[in-house]
Amino acid sequence: MRVTADTNVVVSGLFWRGNPRRVPDAARDGIIELYTTATLLKELEDVLKREKFEKRLSAATVTIRELVDGYASLTTVVDVLSVPTVVLRDPDDDEVIACAVAAECELIVSGDDDLLSLKQHKEIRILTSAELLIELQLI
Repeated sequence: MRVTADTNVVVSGLFWRGNPRRVPDAARDGIIELYTTATLLKELEDVLKREKFEKRLSAATVTIRELVDGYASLTTVVDVLSVPTVVLRDPDDDEVIACAVAAECELIVSGDDDLLSLKQHKEIRILTSAELLIELQLI
């Protein structure tokens, strides 16, 4: 199953236990294939630089570069030719959609209400991490 993970799911998976953490685990186990773009990896890096994550990074004795590179190693990076305007309230979400389209993904996994409220873009369904795990019969 081809999946694009929104940055909020990736960050939650890196720092907290729970369903978002099981998304990259499913990729490690070969259950899903994760896809991303250079822009989404840069967004991940930028989000991890926020002050609110300093203590977590320090406690984990890990650098931002190590986290981004580790996540990138679980993914296939695709090139996006164009980014459609789909999510009017948050244009950054359009990159997630563009990635999923370019990678021919079946699913986007997100915790973002703007994306989740769409439920679907073309044939690409948009699910929470819990919904994805239920579909994969992992919970």
